Amino acid sequence: MTNKLAIIQMDIAFGNPETNRKRATEKIKEAAANGSEFILLPELWTTGYDLSRFDEIAEDMTGPTHRLLLDLAREHKITIAGSIAEKDGGNFYNTFIAYDKDGELLIKYRKVHLFRLMNEEKFLESGNTKGNFKLGSFPVAGVICYDIRFPEWMRTHMLDGSRGLFVVAEWPKPRVNHWRNLLISRAIENQCFVIACNRVGSDPGNEFGGHSIVVDPWGNVVSEGGFEEEIVYAEVDFTAVESIRQQIPIFQDRRPDLYE
Repeated sequence: MTNKLAIIQMDIAFGNPETNRKRATEKIKEAAANGSEFILLPELWTTGYDLSRFDEIAEDMTGPTHRLLLDLAREHKITIAGSIAEKDGGNFYNTFIAYDKDGELLIKYRKVHLFRLMNEEKFLESGNTKGNFKLGSFPVAGVICYDIRFPEWMRTHMLDGSRGLFVVAEWPKPRVNHWRNLLISRAIENQCFVIACNRVGSDPGNEFGGHSIVVDPWGNVVSEGGFEEEIVYAEVDFTAVESIRQQIPIFQDRRPDLYE
């Protein structure tokens, strides 16, 4: 049984949520019309890294972005995920959310590893919970950008049997080779599908690398974008993960008693 996925590799208007919601809506409708069942948006797709203005442009869990995603999910019978600027009281978070085809919130994961090179630690609070959720009957996980440089955090998400890792990012173009190599490694070492969305374009301080990618549990690239805006499509069969894990039983052969 395959799942039809679409990755919205888009440019992001810096600090302009309304423009970004309009752009994303057009692309989500296009992907849904092409039969996609799961749609992945980039990291901070409503705001970009306009962190100093989060007090103006971030939103709580009842804000307009949530209403939009909920309505689109219900209308098109799709699951939509991505990360947004979340406001909670006086604190701000980089938060991965997903809504299912009934408009139900599946996950709210606040980015755990804050990226100092883009000053996240100066403006954001770190999360302290995992990103595991269910995609239909399949356990999966959602994480954000810098998280993938911490293999122990990825493995933590996989220990419950998760079969897919969804990654959203604003990964700079100069290190796009790191992006690809890390994602392929995470797929191989965890014997899972990796579905990753990276933005394109630029903001006042960075140029971003695109190359959104789907990798299978053997490390084979199923589908990949380039450096421009596009929708990257793929079909994945999460049922294949179990047989692959039986062939090379790394989860049974782990020695956690020696790892600390």
